Amino acid sequence: MAAELANERGDARQAAAVKAFEALGICTQLAESAAGLGWKEPSEIQTQAVPLVLKGQDVIGLAQTGSGKTGAFALPILQQLLDTPQPFFALVLSPTRELAIQISEQFEALGAGIGVRAAVLVGGIDMMAQAIALARRPHVVVGTPGRVVDHLTNTKGFSLRALKHLVLDEADRLLNMDFEQEIDTILKAIPRLFSATMTSKVAKLQRACLRNPVKVEVAAKNTTVATLRQEYMFVPAKYKDCYLVFLLTELAGASTIIFTRTCDTTRRIALMLRNLGFGGVPIHGQMSQPKRLAAMNKFKAGERSILVATDVASRGLDIPSVDFVLNYDVPVNGKDYVHRVGRTARAGRSGRAVTLVTQYDVELYQKIEALIDMKLEAYPAEQEAVLVLLERVSEAQRIATMQMKETDSRKRGRKSAVDDDERDAEGGARGGKSPPRKR
Repeated sequence: MAAELANERGDARQAAAVKAFEALGICTQLAESAAGLGWKEPSEIQTQAVPLVLKGQDVIGLAQTGSGKTGAFALPILQQLLDTPQPFFALVLSPTRELAIQISEQFEALGAGIGVRAAVLVGGIDMMAQAIALARRPHVVVGTPGRVVDHLTNTKGFSLRALKHLVLDEADRLLNMDFEQEIDTILKAIPRLFSATMTSKVAKLQRACLRNPVKVEVAAKNTTVATLRQEYMFVPAKYKDCYLVFLLTELAGASTIIFTRTCDTTRRIALMLRNLGFGGVPIHGQMSQPKRLAAMNKFKAGERSILVATDVASRGLDIPSVDFVLNYDVPVNGKDYVHRVGRTARAGRSGRAVTLVTQYDVELYQKIEALIDMKLEAYPAEQEAVLVLLERVSEAQRIATMQMKETDSRKRGRKSAVDDDERDAEGGARGGKSPPRKR
């Protein structure tokens, strides 16, 4: 009886979700796909943007990270594709490979019931395989600007002349990453732009290619969500790794992303944690694309509870189960802080973020507080309790440094140092020592 009641309640919730998405102007099939992804109701950005895009308006959308921006442009594009099916209907540009792959997966999930085909064009993957995917004439192309331009130049039969929709996701970062020349090449043949974020640089694009755009803003710029608990730890620089390990032992079992500033720091931290027995994987720009995807998939699937990453993982990626974000390095750009901590507390969930602040980071930290207009709480930690771990952490640091030197000197054949680091980190996750316990 209880099971039947639970099923009835579940069916009622599903029906209510479908009805809410249909009210935006999309068909039942797409509404059912959205509900099937666990979307209980349209988010605020979806409620405002979807009807406007369906009317054919150019839209500039601004919303907090984790607010459903991808659905806000994917749903109306798929609806219009269903009304007038054609290949190369939409192009989505993304600043990172991982985000491009994720957007493609969401298009395919939402469009599964209507047979949508998507192709991903990103670096680090064989161009011939991507050319074959383009030859199948996909409805939606998602890619990074440089690789899209490569295919426009070199892949026979690939043209965007009939394109109906262009999306610039994370537009501010696309332009900050010096993709302006590539984007300009693409824009010359494309009339539409939906931008998930907006900066003064994007305003230049607005003047160049948008026709009477509607600005949809559902949150103040550079704000964080109310369900996110944000804290800091003021730590001596020489004991920074010790405080990191202390935090990880305090929050044992939590799904955690550790953000660092450089690839080398990511490598070193991943190896150090490996030597302490923590199950974690690194992801950074020097890793091969298959390795990056494998690390991300292991973290998403819960096979590894810790992801050590540069800002390549800070934007757009939707990993619902992240409990904790730890800023090992204070980001130089305050906006990157907002996007880093936005990896947790997504879609109404709660989350926690802690930033390690050394004596050299005070000015950067103060700029972040000014940007988000709030004072962070101090995370309580007694230095005496932290330094109990010093001996084990120092030994793990020493071994990690030695391992990095060894792998950097073993660059032979097709094997790279960063691949060796990935292998070592994986080996440690399976067979390393136990994580240190607090005493």
